[in-house]
Amino acid sequence: MNNEALWGYKGEALQALKKANVEIGDIVRITKGDQTFEGILIPRSEYGDDRYVVIKMRTGYNVGVQITPTARIAKIGVGAKPSFQPPPLPKQKENLPRVTILSTGGTIASRVDYRTGGVRPALTANDLYSVVPELADTAVIDAEIVLSLFSENITPKHWTEIAKQVAKHVENGKQGIVVAHGTDTLGYTAAALSFALQNLPVPVVLVGSQRSADRPSSDAATNLLAAVQAVATAPFAEVVVGMHETVSDEAIVFHRGTKVRKCHTSRRDTFKSINALPIARLKDGKLSMLMDDYNRRDSKRKLVLKPDFDDKVALVKFYPGMNPKTLDWHLDNGYRGIVLEGTGLGHVGNHLHSAIEKAIKNDVVVAMASQCILGRVGMTVYDTGRDLLVMGVVPLEDMLAETALVKLMWIFGQTKNPDEAKKLLKTNIAHEYSPRTGYEEEKMA
Repeated sequence: MNNEALWGYKGEALQALKKANVEIGDIVRITKGDQTFEGILIPRSEYGDDRYVVIKMRTGYNVGVQITPTARIAKIGVGAKPSFQPPPLPKQKENLPRVTILSTGGTIASRVDYRTGGVRPALTANDLYSVVPELADTAVIDAEIVLSLFSENITPKHWTEIAKQVAKHVENGKQGIVVAHGTDTLGYTAAALSFALQNLPVPVVLVGSQRSADRPSSDAATNLLAAVQAVATAPFAEVVVGMHETVSDEAIVFHRGTKVRKCHTSRRDTFKSINALPIARLKDGKLSMLMDDYNRRDSKRKLVLKPDFDDKVALVKFYPGMNPKTLDWHLDNGYRGIVLEGTGLGHVGNHLHSAIEKAIKNDVVVAMASQCILGRVGMTVYDTGRDLLVMGVVPLEDMLAETALVKLMWIFGQTKNPDEAKKLLKTNIAHEYSPRTGYEEEKMA
């Protein structure tokens, strides 16, 4: 018996299972004194305590049973070995809108890996479609794998690749594009596509999930179905992120790609629009717009693709006692832009001023965002801010620091001229600036 037949088991538990001549999928009885446990032997994390065996009981619950010298394991039946077999693709209705699902990886395209207890990229775009058969009643789906990466491994070069693939399908006449993406850096990619895909004729919805598709609490199917409905029928033509509005399945909201941030490590409603309202809500199968200022869908509009990014831009968070050499390092290593996350209205310690001034004199574009979640930069209020403005630091109003980083990377993909870069940085290209900042949810009720 090889260890693949007993995925994740080691030490005492592995030896006990080998002695009992059982494999993953077998029905076993474990007796410990006056206690008896029966169930299907299932894989387990290889990083867990090596004295435990995991079985799935008839109730559906998984139970870990500690193996002691008095424990007895007996094979009482042969069960099906665990595997994932997606159902066949449902029949598509040709009269429905035609949309494309592009898969880049992440939890929405993942399953539990019992070897480690974590999740791993496993589902293809076609798998996503086949396990959500309701999609067949919403649109005619084309599916394509662009990447198979967890989102922390996605780089600006990947943004370029994704943007080009989206553009290809838009130019082929699709009525909307869904991009399945891991949630950890989904906000960065959403901002990148917002700048790279200009004059969009149709919606582009980025969608992820906080829990993998094979878990009972998964939000993958709900989010994916809502995303497809939005790209098929929504009146807007922008890059947005579609995720749960609350922890329940009651509604999905769509956040502008330049105004959205992941705010919780695991909740379904992790994404929030910052200093802005979500653009739309899908509830009870009906999509309603939450604002009037949005780009309208227009199939006659010609997409303008500007997919290039320059990664010689840094996002630097100010903190008390920060060493000025941190900024000098970026100058010495050829960085073209620095987005500072300053305190409050846009401040950093005056001990950094000489390093900032040196960078600006050497044609590095230095811009200021705030570490605060809500509100906007106001650098004319205090001397500290006014001194930075005189040096040439660019205030970023209410733009998210992450969005500013992506925008400056995109800008230097279009021009290397610092003066042109500053003009573009101040230009509201994809609703990254809000004309005013009010309460975050003042119109959401």
